[in-house]
Amino acid sequence: MILKTTEDEFLTRPHATLLGLSVPVLFSLIAEPLTGLVDTAFVARLGAVPLAALGVGTTVLSAIFWAFNFLGIGTQTDVARWDGAAGTGQPARTAAAAARTERDATMLQALIVAAALGTLAALLLWPLTPFLVQLLGAVGPMARSAELYTQVRWMGAPAIVITIAGFGALRGLRRMREPLFVALALNAVNIALDASLIPHYGIAGAAWATVAAQWLGATAVIWLVLRQAAGSVAGPPRRALSARRLGRLFRAGRDIVLRTASLTLFIVLATREATRLGADQGAVHQAVRQFWIFTALFLDTFAISGQSLVAFVSGVSGARPGPGPGPGPDSGRQLDLEDSLAAVRRVARVVLVWSGGVGAVLALVMWLGAGPIGRLLVPTDALWLFPIAWIPALLFQPLNALAFGTDGVLWGTSDFAYLRNVTLTATVVGLVLMYGMLALGHLDLGAIWLVTGVWVAVRAVLGLVRIFAGHAGLNRPDPS
Repeated sequence: MILKTTEDEFLTRPHATLLGLSVPVLFSLIAEPLTGLVDTAFVARLGAVPLAALGVGTTVLSAIFWAFNFLGIGTQTDVARWDGAAGTGQPARTAAAAARTERDATMLQALIVAAALGTLAALLLWPLTPFLVQLLGAVGPMARSAELYTQVRWMGAPAIVITIAGFGALRGLRRMREPLFVALALNAVNIALDASLIPHYGIAGAAWATVAAQWLGATAVIWLVLRQAAGSVAGPPRRALSARRLGRLFRAGRDIVLRTASLTLFIVLATREATRLGADQGAVHQAVRQFWIFTALFLDTFAISGQSLVAFVSGVSGARPGPGPGPGPDSGRQLDLEDSLAAVRRVARVVLVWSGGVGAVLALVMWLGAGPIGRLLVPTDALWLFPIAWIPALLFQPLNALAFGTDGVLWGTSDFAYLRNVTLTATVVGLVLMYGMLALGHLDLGAIWLVTGVWVAVRAVLGLVRIFAGHAGLNRPDPS
């Protein structure tokens, strides 16, 4: 069954609706990183040098392609909002048809832009591969293997970016199962090709296997998106492009990239300071950080589903005309904004209840499983340091969950600039605290994780304030 959520369905079964969307998202998020794990398992049989080269290559690629996530996030919000405007909440048939056309043009534009940006990235970065590999410290045979792997993988760059954009379009339509099926199929193809190519071609075989699997996945995504958009956008592909939509997409991209860069900056600097405390502290910090990254899969599930629901219901509410308090062009718009905000708050309450609840459960699991998890992830000599970082991490986990939940709600309202400012503020506060404590000689591993908790709390609190006390970036479905 295809999940086609409506506003009425959410109002009557809000928790079931959210869970129905979130479960496939969770499994697709788990499936997506499996490609790297599969490559690692096969390449490990070739020896330490190819495995280290694989690590260098994948680090270079992931560091580049995170910047294209804005295509998925921005497309998901706009598609969901236009889908809401085109649904049962729109009584005017001509306006509903126009909204459907805009929704489908947005999806097609995302694929075109993704293909163009992916191709441009490959052409520009392929000759820079030796330099990028050297930046990560690879030399000699390791550098040559890393260059070979990375240069082959650039051929899959357009496929990677197309898949990011296509997943955003499908999730905007609340078709959460298709990305899961594509991710599972992609991994199945990658496993089969790894098994046949790596024994004969080494690390280059791993790269070719991944590229082939990614192009098959991108082809499936293109077909799924085009099937949804068939008949709504007449004429050649260029009609899917408009200066207004492109401007909106790249403005969102600017804010999302700056926000992600700010998040990455804090995480990198916190990791650097933990590593400078010594090998044991660095090892413990890495273990706790990696567990937090794993728990983020569960928390991001509700953010992605909440984003689509928020955009959809705000599109429905914002498109519904109503009698204003008096004549004039703005009388109906005020009611539209009030309806949209009320709808967003309804969704936000459900998303945040589930996010906070899952965060509390994760904290409990971390508390009860501290002993086994510590022995699994941390060297024996460093185990005594583990509780110093683990306890602050688990205590702040519910707030971390709320930060993810508010991110999803604000993504759904296109409030990208506010999220950028919130993250920049949290990062500045966190770094001032961290380096202030360093200057005073009080920075240890526990302090780093307490500062991380403050960083998370700033994001969560400012997100909650925006949703329940502000206007949360709401606008009408037509963003022009």
